[in-house]
Amino acid sequence: MVDLQVRSSQRAGMNIHYWKTDKFKTVTFLLMAKAPLNERTLTVRALIPSILQSGTKNYSNRKQLRRKLDDMYGAILTGDVQKKGEQHVLSFRMEIASERFLTGQQPLLKEALSLFKEVVFEPRLEDGAFAKAIVEQEKRALSQRIAAIYDDKMRYANVRITEEMFKGEAFSLPAYGRVSDLDTLDEQAIYQAYERMVTEDRFDLYIIGAYDENELTRSIEELFTQNRQPKAEGQAAAKSPVHITEKLVTENQKVKQGKLHIGFRTHTTFGDEDYEAMQVANGIFGGFPSSKLFRNVREKESLAYYAASRLESHKGVLMVMAGIEFNKFERAVAIIKEQAEAMKTGEFDEETIEQTKAMLINQMLEAIDTPRGFVELSYHEMVAGTTYPIGERIEALKKVTKTDIVNAANKWELDTIYFLKGESE
Repeated sequence: MVDLQVRSSQRAGMNIHYWKTDKFKTVTFLLMAKAPLNERTLTVRALIPSILQSGTKNYSNRKQLRRKLDDMYGAILTGDVQKKGEQHVLSFRMEIASERFLTGQQPLLKEALSLFKEVVFEPRLEDGAFAKAIVEQEKRALSQRIAAIYDDKMRYANVRITEEMFKGEAFSLPAYGRVSDLDTLDEQAIYQAYERMVTEDRFDLYIIGAYDENELTRSIEELFTQNRQPKAEGQAAAKSPVHITEKLVTENQKVKQGKLHIGFRTHTTFGDEDYEAMQVANGIFGGFPSSKLFRNVREKESLAYYAASRLESHKGVLMVMAGIEFNKFERAVAIIKEQAEAMKTGEFDEETIEQTKAMLINQMLEAIDTPRGFVELSYHEMVAGTTYPIGERIEALKKVTKTDIVNAANKWELDTIYFLKGESE
């Protein structure tokens, strides 16, 4: 079994996860801040990671902060926003060189941890709120980022089918927010959202790399003294409706290639007993280049430029994505439905099962070769509110049988077919 020897503790209302390892030449701090996905707070929260990287109490703009990071042997600072199930997750990452690779006695670990804490908890303020110039700059940047998503038609199609498939459910909301909200947000409103975030969100701080654990613990106790009061956590996502009615949504735009997305409700989420069987089912169906979708839709029938599927672990969604010519819509949908039915009737052999399980396990092992990949895998436990370590998940994958896979696939229900096609089609 894979033994990652992760130790967790609590400090100042935060959950701190230590993975002391010699695998990396860096030490990584990665803070995940989680709150329920909510239409009212969606866009304002999406602005927070970039605003916090634009200035702190002691480094008043990006240039000064960047210079400080450069002085710390080229430390890296990033921020992002994503959704997991119906949870809105902000992330802040700092990566520094491990002190064991530096010449001399450089107290870099504590210096970096202090700066990381300052970025999150001590932002630059003007008159009790974020600086107006920074807020306006970051609002423009977020607007451009959202526009870029809509210019990428594959991502646009994914946004649209999510909106259509989950109408009335929080999962329909985009993690990056909406351009239409930006004009309603000023520096005071954003700062109030930030205060709620640092007080009420669930905070998980991962510290990964080689370090002196006693020294690190002393630094954490000295630096992190906030009086946080995280709110009680809800479930990762609402359950899918019992009765599903298949929907077809078409849209016309000036595009040269059709984007066909098909969403299935799987009724299986992370932590369910058949979660690993569902992963293998998706792998055989459309998760890898050897999958049914790739071989039958793209190669055998030449219906698509690409054809694949992926799982959303906490909402229990299986999403098929294919790029097709406009006039091949009906045939492509028919073949995709045939492949889903073949999964339900067990039309795959033991060799395919073992090959797919090996590829899934290899994916997980590759992920833990990077700090970010490890956190992405590990954080599923926090979102789902379960204790299900990576090593146990790998062992569970090995035990999945053909009957398990067929049973999992038989829970699939086709919910929505979305087709983005050309203006004259």
